[in-house]
Amino acid sequence: MNRRLEAVLAAIDEANAADPTLEDDETGRQPAALLYGRRMSSELARICPEASDILKIAARGQHIERWKTPRSSFPEGKAGYFAWRKGQGAAHGARLAGLMAAAGYDEADCARVGQLLRKEGLKRDAEVQMLEDVICLVFLRWYFADFAEGRESDQIFRIVSKTARKMSAEGRARVAAEFDLPPELAPALAV
Repeated sequence: MNRRLEAVLAAIDEANAADPTLEDDETGRQPAALLYGRRMSSELARICPEASDILKIAARGQHIERWKTPRSSFPEGKAGYFAWRKGQGAAHGARLAGLMAAAGYDEADCARVGQLLRKEGLKRDAEVQMLEDVICLVFLRWYFADFAEGRESDQIFRIVSKTARKMSAEGRARVAAEFDLPPELAPALAV
């Protein structure tokens, strides 16, 4: 790993270590954003070991300092959710661009990380799609069980279906191969 990339990843981890929300993992309690970023990096390394620096930075920093703008600061409902999500993507892109510039990345690289985080070119841009596949795999592997708890089966089916639609065919194949989905959820992967 080169020094610029190391510096940016360390800066992301330092920023995310301030997350006041703690989450348990196999090593104990950690700041949630720090744990999420490391899980994203691990999943990316597993499925795309040849990833560019920019994709590695986008994966690690996808939720950088997310807690600073809570979902509750936007109106309830779909429109509020999408406005929050769009605002988060822009804020995360700007924050990562600043860290990247400080580490010596050029303006084009700094702009590119924002494109990835805003998911510009989903289904058309291989790196944007890889980032989305990693996001979905991390969600399913680490967060889906808690998210699904207490929800009706038809709502869970819709969530898995929406997740699958965002993924590439290769990503959906990974889900089918790597996750022990109940038989009633398997059709949700057929996009």
